[in-house]
Amino acid sequence: MTSAARTSSPRQRADACPGALQTHSAADGELARVRVPGGVLTAPQLRALAAAARDLGDGALELTSRGNLQLRGLAPGASAALGERLAAAGLLPSESHERVRNVLASALTGRAGGHLDARPWVAALDAGLCADPALAGLPGRFLATLDDGRGDVTGLAGDVGLLALSPGAVALVLAGADSGLRAAPADAVGLLLAAARAFLAERAAQGGTAWRLAELADGPARVAARLPGPRVAPAVLPEAPATGPVGAEAQADGRTALIGVLPLGRLSAAQADLLAALTGEVQLTPWRSVVVPDLAEDRVDDAAVDLYRTGVVFDADSPWVRVTACAGRPGCARSLADVRADAAAAVAAGTVPDGARLHWAGCERRCGRPRGDVLDVVATTDGYRIG
Repeated sequence: MTSAARTSSPRQRADACPGALQTHSAADGELARVRVPGGVLTAPQLRALAAAARDLGDGALELTSRGNLQLRGLAPGASAALGERLAAAGLLPSESHERVRNVLASALTGRAGGHLDARPWVAALDAGLCADPALAGLPGRFLATLDDGRGDVTGLAGDVGLLALSPGAVALVLAGADSGLRAAPADAVGLLLAAARAFLAERAAQGGTAWRLAELADGPARVAARLPGPRVAPAVLPEAPATGPVGAEAQADGRTALIGVLPLGRLSAAQADLLAALTGEVQLTPWRSVVVPDLAEDRVDDAAVDLYRTGVVFDADSPWVRVTACAGRPGCARSLADVRADAAAAVAAGTVPDGARLHWAGCERRCGRPRGDVLDVVATTDGYRIG
């Protein structure tokens, strides 16, 4: 098989990616990461998360580039109370597997576009992950992508993935490249789970320190070789889009979905409650936006106005579609600046270059940097360096 993946240096330490129960100690308190397979949250789950953010954290939720959520500012020991709330809301189906449920699905899947509905894949994959004790050993950064054929999540650095090539044929993607293996849609999740197990086997054979498939020596080819089935010539896969959809999207059933960007990925508890009041479920996207689906025609304008008043962006030309930032001060002790405040000031002042994607970073690590062509605005002891 061909591979677009780059092999990285072997890891020298165990993966300590935070979860809902295994939190990370940040400068502003404990940080918990809640996995949301496929980005889908029901209205009751949104309300539960909003209440947890108010009662246990800093009053807000953060969207990640994997469609997950983070709570910041937790007190030491708050993970137990958070875990109880998440379990009651159906957001913690397996304590042993909670960090490995990193699953991205195509935005709007099953509602508009694509060859098929990837939502059944999400449910089947999550259930399959949680049912296999061995898969609890996957690293917390291991990512699965489920692409309904529109090509929006295949290029987002997934370790394993499915890409619908037609309504009846699905490609297995490994580290962003076509493996040449094919499956029918009903068998595709089984193949994906087998690939995850093959990753663990190859990882163990190579020393057991890799966090990602691309870090294994010749990883995609060796994992593919562990899987049964005939191969075809690998296809050239779509590149990840620079930004996701924004605005109103007509659904196949005649209803409308609103897709709004949350500046810097921050969702206040009040915004979460508003979303819960507007719709039965939402979908978080890897572009730090939220899909509000299934709106009747007479509700679209009012919903858009209500969300716009809270700061949600529906203009595809807004600088907020192209601006990201790391946590910065005061949340990160490594940061040399309050990069979020400075990024917001640049947007307000109109100094963000037209068409450019900018990432504000508080140090040279450049955490949270999106993939693709991005201009870095890096804090130094003497101000910012661009480039």
